[in-house]
Amino acid sequence: MINVILVDDQEIVREGLKMILSLDNQINILGEAENGKHLLEILPKQIPDVILMDIRMPIMDGVEATRLIKEKYPNIKVIILTTFNEDEYIFKGLQNGAAGYILKDSGIDDIINAIKTAYNGNVLLNPEVAKKVVKALTNNVIANENINSEVSSKLKLLTPREMDVTKLIADGKSNKFICEALFLTEGTVKNYVTRILEKLELNSRTELALYMKKVSL
Repeated sequence: MINVILVDDQEIVREGLKMILSLDNQINILGEAENGKHLLEILPKQIPDVILMDIRMPIMDGVEATRLIKEKYPNIKVIILTTFNEDEYIFKGLQNGAAGYILKDSGIDDIINAIKTAYNGNVLLNPEVAKKVVKALTNNVIANENINSEVSSKLKLLTPREMDVTKLIADGKSNKFICEALFLTEGTVKNYVTRILEKLELNSRTELALYMKKVSL
């Protein structure tokens, strides 16, 4: 059973999500909150597997809430609920450790699949929005024009095995999948991921996946 907390300042949105998610017997709505501050207040008593988080909310938005949650509860997966015109918020949310994002007008199957994907440790990169996020990442992280050259230069810091792991992460694969594909233990994969992020000066596997997309821009 996947325990989920819904966070949105609009009750009608939360009710709609509850109706949608109730259609899947693998998902349990553990609780709900109307903003980031409210969420942080209930988390000590209700620890979910996945949080479905709106970006724009009063008192504390989803970006700041994601940062605080990942600092204190690193194992909780945060999925950002967004619209097409919130590029900067999406980018900051991913930097803060969100597992990915999904559009608010997504279909039932897409929302359910997003929760299961995040729960299984995979990265959520909606192709239509990913282009905007990669552009924002490019503008914020790399100032020079020769983007591919700089990315390629940093990638040379990785060992062949680290590069194998990096490519699988970029494809959205979970640690479990990587273990089986490369015949490694889970602990070894975790160590690889930590070293890769340190070498590339990145904060999360989601940011790594976006970083790798710049190679093919």
